[in-house]
Amino acid sequence: MLSLRSSAALAAVFVAATTLVAPAFAREVTHAMGTTEVPDAPLRVVILTNEGTEALLALGVKPVGAAQSWDGNPWHAHLTDLLVDTVDLGTELAVDLEVLATLEPDLILGTKVRQEKIYEQLSAIAPTVMTETIGGEWQENLKFYAAALGKDAEAEAVLATFDARTKAIHDALGDAVNEQISMVRFSPNRTRIYYKDTFSGLILDQIGFQRPPAQDKDEFAEEVTKERIPDMAGDRIFYFSSDLKDAEPEANLADWLADPLWNNLEAVKAGKAQRVSEITWNTGGGIYSANLMLDDIEKIYGLESTRK
Repeated sequence: MLSLRSSAALAAVFVAATTLVAPAFAREVTHAMGTTEVPDAPLRVVILTNEGTEALLALGVKPVGAAQSWDGNPWHAHLTDLLVDTVDLGTELAVDLEVLATLEPDLILGTKVRQEKIYEQLSAIAPTVMTETIGGEWQENLKFYAAALGKDAEAEAVLATFDARTKAIHDALGDAVNEQISMVRFSPNRTRIYYKDTFSGLILDQIGFQRPPAQDKDEFAEEVTKERIPDMAGDRIFYFSSDLKDAEPEANLADWLADPLWNNLEAVKAGKAQRVSEITWNTGGGIYSANLMLDDIEKIYGLESTRK
């Protein structure tokens, strides 16, 4: 909650901003929080989701401010060079409204699932539009952001290129595309089996991979204990933990991987259980991460790169 002094400062910034030349409002955008008039060609855009940051960059828009990357300082390594001069606005769950206001944006993009409670405060600073949620919907959200920015054609091109890559990988895999892929996230707080309605799960499905019967669910994930390790079985297992490799998550991961039930899984015995980047396969959540995930799959399966 903002203090009285902080609220006054925020209000002062807003008043000052409104005395400047206002952008021309040309379109109404219907979104998760209602309908909002947005500028025809916004020049100073703020984005409050990790996936949205990747979407904007792919559309050729460099945000003036953005929610920091979950495991970055403040940005994921694959975005650092692209976000020079972009202001860190705190996390998706703790946006710094005072700093945001000083940027004098003419459009704010966010998501209801993260920023519903501060929507009115955001809207007092600049026109604000929000997606309903994030995660598996990243491609639909990319198109939504593009529509708000007047860049529909750019979004179509970006997604068409990604779709072409997944189809090329499907064809190059041959019979390997029929492998049943298991996905697991190990964390000190909770270990979860990831199902199909996840960022990486939907990409695997788009390529055409199969999932083990225990994971063939149009759901997000399920927290499990070690007794459920047999449900992690698959022809191949992709697992991830914190990329920061701090002591606690690494110790937790080592503990799980030392369990006899884990080591009895056929994929583990066959050398087909592989650690992948949590940023790439989970928290990045956008088009750059999605393409990095495809890079990983090509390397793991020994395929030629489809990058263009």
